[in-house]
Amino acid sequence: MSDHGSNFLRPLLAADLASGRHTAIVTRFPPEPNGYLHIGHAKAICVDFGLAAEFGGRCHLRMDDTNPLKEDGEFVSAIQRDIRWLGFDWGEHFYNASDYFPQLFEWAKLLIRDGKAYVDEQSEEEIRLRRGTVETPGVPSPWRERPAHESLDRFERMNRGEFADSAMVLRAKIDMGHPNMKMRDPVMYRIRNVAHHHVGERWRVYPLYDWAHGQSDAIEGITHSLCSLEFDVNRELYDWYLDQLPAHELKSRPRQFEFARLKLPYTVMSKRLLVALVAERHVSGWDDPRMPTLAGLRRRGYTPESIRTFVERLGVSKADSMAEVVMLENAVREDLDHRAPRVMVVLDPLEVELEGAAEDWLEAPYWPHDVPREGSRRVPISPRLFIEREDFAVEPVVGFKRLAPGRSVRLRHAGVITCTAHEVDAEGRVTRVRARLHPKGEGKAAATIHWVDASRAAPVEVRLYDSLFTVPMPGAERDFREELNRESLKVVTGYAEPSVLDTAPGTWLQFERLGFFFAEPETSTPGKPVFNRTVALKDGWASHREDARPVKAAEPRVEAPVVHTIRRLDESGRALVARGLSEDEAEALQAEPALRAWFDGVVGTGAGAKASASWVVTELPRVARDHGGLSAVRFGAEALGALVQLVESGAITHGIGKQVLQILAAEGGDAATIVRERGLQPMTDATALEALVREVLAANPDKVAAFRGGRAGLAGFFVGQVMQKSGGRADANQVKDLVAAALAG
Repeated sequence: MSDHGSNFLRPLLAADLASGRHTAIVTRFPPEPNGYLHIGHAKAICVDFGLAAEFGGRCHLRMDDTNPLKEDGEFVSAIQRDIRWLGFDWGEHFYNASDYFPQLFEWAKLLIRDGKAYVDEQSEEEIRLRRGTVETPGVPSPWRERPAHESLDRFERMNRGEFADSAMVLRAKIDMGHPNMKMRDPVMYRIRNVAHHHVGERWRVYPLYDWAHGQSDAIEGITHSLCSLEFDVNRELYDWYLDQLPAHELKSRPRQFEFARLKLPYTVMSKRLLVALVAERHVSGWDDPRMPTLAGLRRRGYTPESIRTFVERLGVSKADSMAEVVMLENAVREDLDHRAPRVMVVLDPLEVELEGAAEDWLEAPYWPHDVPREGSRRVPISPRLFIEREDFAVEPVVGFKRLAPGRSVRLRHAGVITCTAHEVDAEGRVTRVRARLHPKGEGKAAATIHWVDASRAAPVEVRLYDSLFTVPMPGAERDFREELNRESLKVVTGYAEPSVLDTAPGTWLQFERLGFFFAEPETSTPGKPVFNRTVALKDGWASHREDARPVKAAEPRVEAPVVHTIRRLDESGRALVARGLSEDEAEALQAEPALRAWFDGVVGTGAGAKASASWVVTELPRVARDHGGLSAVRFGAEALGALVQLVESGAITHGIGKQVLQILAAEGGDAATIVRERGLQPMTDATALEALVREVLAANPDKVAAFRGGRAGLAGFFVGQVMQKSGGRADANQVKDLVAAALAG
């Protein structure tokens, strides 16, 4: 994983390597194949696969397929597809917990023989009632002291299918008075007289998660079992089970560490509720774009890069918290900003008769000036146009700067127009606007609007998505079905400039002033794209205009956060944008006077405004959080300015700069001195780097052979190893080129 956010696991893994406890980091991602992966799983995937790659280790993908009643091969395929789409691969390390059933069964019999497990013939309800509470001890089962040979006989017969489902279970014999409820003789096996999707008819007893999990880790040689926070109470049982087994039969002695799950408001991530949404047809399927599944996000137009960025920015901690939807939306906006060509589409058309215009074609660029990409398309114009209905007001409110009687606006790419008249129907609804087009170069306007040629506009299907629920925490107080947003999908006909019809399925466009849209592969056909709105623009024109759109009356429901109230840039914010800052950076500095003071101080040292904003807005708050706040860091704006200039000049890399910033926060000092005294100068000598590359390749001959045999994904492993040996001082692109050359030799 990138170091965008703090991660308390990173130093733990580094310490285990440094101490020799482990020679390599091996993690695993163990999903249960009873549904599709969702955005919460994305965090676990990034943590498990990302940390393993960062430390030059590996991550296994293992299906936790211990419950044949809910699992299916379809879900296995979907899980593999989604992980690869997210950007990760397990190589040859794909496993199933069901592959270990024979070993788990033998180990269970070992516990029975050792007097540490027994077959219990109580019902599930009786077991639950006798478990006790956190304040009272449990009541031992009447079968707890049955002889080992009886339990062994029953256990074998359970697996031969001689008993009905739930007739009896195998339980560990630990302590019915233990303060941790998980340790009160937990169930290890239950009877399920059904076939398994992977291993067929062989088994009639199936292990529970707690029995299968740790032992599967040990069989595979996992070193670090990274779990979400709700499994912290399971850790004691995880360790107890491993302690009962012969050490020589375990490939490793893994340890469990827990981190906070990813939670988002206005959605559900409970597998039970997601299954209900699909089964009850509240959505069109697991890949419905309103679902929080990775398949749904993919179909809506989210990119794997944006999801990884979102997870990286959240960081990894032990503190449970609710992430903000705006963080996810901002991540995809930033990614699509450089992917999506700009076009014009009108979704709620109002006709404009344009005096002074003739039928013509204009050459319009696909990209704004601040995106370094080229390309343009031809846009038709005529005396009859469509504009958005909300861009005209008969009686404009205070601050409304768009078209109104006697007022002027600029048509994107086409010039300034002035409204001369308008027509209304019997209900007073505006049906047509008349306007005059000024000669090129003439006329002034306070706002720019988009438009399309009415006679040559192409009708396209556009799907506008809102959140699936109307409350932040569905199901918390009542049935989640009552909180479904009945307006979560709105299908409209948009009117697009002709070039839009050439959009290939699976590509993105920005509909100017409306949002980023994805031509979805499922329903788009040649010449007839269907667009899903991935995310709305967060008033991207705010820095260019100060109009205030009329506020509509509130709907009789709680509004979901897909449409956000965006802080408007004031004069100082717009001035920052003019200096090269992004609107996000300008908003952050405008909202936080303390950060603005740091920014002004850093720029005052001679550092560039754009580079200074990046460090002050992104890196400074992060390092301040790690050290107790801005007031606790042991450096000032002058020291940060000197660091920024070192990075700007190329004297050190950005990665080294972040290391120096951590040292400054903890110890104070001077950036240049820290770099010199701690040997943090960039490692650019090709000869020295080539030596590191040769050293890494020589130490991993099996992986070199596998790479040359077709496992191209191992290139990242070699680059990570070289970067680790260089102490992070090498340039990753240079290392990548040297590794590629060495492997090709």
